[in-house]
Amino acid sequence: MVGDGSVEVKGISSIAQASPGDLVFVEDGRHLEKAIRSPAAAVIAGEFFREASLKPVLVCDQPRLAFARAAGLLHTRPGRKAAIHPSAFVDPSAECGAGVTIDERVVIREGVKIGDKTWIGAGSVIGAHATLGQGCELYPQVTVYPGVRLGNRVIVHSGAILGSDGFGYVRDRASGRYEKFPQVGHLEIGDDVEIGANSTLDRGALEVTRIGRGTKIDNLVHVGHNVEVGEDVVIAAQTGISGSVVIENDVVIGGQVGLGDHVRIEAGAILGARSGVPTKKVIRGRGIIFWGTPARPLRQYLRELAVLARLAKRP
Repeated sequence: MVGDGSVEVKGISSIAQASPGDLVFVEDGRHLEKAIRSPAAAVIAGEFFREASLKPVLVCDQPRLAFARAAGLLHTRPGRKAAIHPSAFVDPSAECGAGVTIDERVVIREGVKIGDKTWIGAGSVIGAHATLGQGCELYPQVTVYPGVRLGNRVIVHSGAILGSDGFGYVRDRASGRYEKFPQVGHLEIGDDVEIGANSTLDRGALEVTRIGRGTKIDNLVHVGHNVEVGEDVVIAAQTGISGSVVIENDVVIGGQVGLGDHVRIEAGAILGARSGVPTKKVIRGRGIIFWGTPARPLRQYLRELAVLARLAKRP
């Protein structure tokens, strides 16, 4: 801490929009002077800061992370009163913990268990015998199918559907018609997972679709049946994950990535946007960026593009 540590901060802001009382952060020393001269009350800066300041500066090695944690204290969402709205339907057999908030037109079916301080937004439907942990936030119009299990502090944004049937059919060779394969498995979501708006996560066919602790799933992502996603995985928007895929811990998946069935993405690999991984392919290499269709290491992909560019210039 450099400067007057008694200064009070009341909110968070970008440097450009800062007002008196706000806290801002700087990751790049080139923007430090602008932050110091802004109306903000205090600054979080990286270890490049080495001098006196006109205002208090908190120096740390990860200023963005420190700012995010401070924001959790300074930027609170509007208060939600712990209550069940009169228009909601809650089956008498459902169990609601202390401090639960259930908004307008919510439907809670039989045998549901809801942990303390969980909020369920307007128009959401929680199927029979589903379990929601403590401190969960379900935004309006979320659908949780029967038997789905959510851990603690899970955030689910509007329009998401959890536990729908997987895309599984068997073709009768004699008639050419498709018949539905049983979709009677489960969906389990670990603690501190966040699921974006209009994403769909299918239940297992005969087993379990599982999302590990701390994983973050963007908007418009589809997760097929029997998929296993590890911990601290990040999946960007419009990604499609086919059935029986395994994604290990710390994987990063860019937008519009397509994964064929029975693919395995090993721990720490990075798939660039619009990459494609064919059925049963294994991607391995912690910290290695893969790109293209079929996905291969970025350096190889760029070399191939360069060769194609040279060939295209030949008469």
